[in-house]
Amino acid sequence: MLELLEYVTADGKVPFRDWFDRLNAPAAARVTVALLRLGQGNTSSIKAVGAGVFECRIDFGPGYRVYLGRSGERLVILLAGGTKQRQQRDIRLAQGLWAEFRQRKGQETRPWH
Repeated sequence: MLELLEYVTADGKVPFRDWFDRLNAPAAARVTVALLRLGQGNTSSIKAVGAGVFECRIDFGPGYRVYLGRSGERLVILLAGGTKQRQQRDIRLAQGLWAEFRQRKGQETRPWH
């Protein structure tokens, strides 16, 4: 089992929640199911996108993505979300958030096993 937490920036913003709250109901349901599976340890849709950030692909609609980092053995930090169309911009955002997280927490990333 993995514990999933949303990253809160130094100024109190929650980028993942801001994105998730704008999704329509069917998309939110698909993202929720993907995150439940991830929490249960199913990492089959996870791939590294650089700088310690991982992408969870959700094959629905415009190709939703959830960006995350791994801290320790069981903790997953949800950084941001997006779609295939904005993928490179979203990856850069997530990498910046992850760098901020690591600086604030002084932690190393963990690869998926």
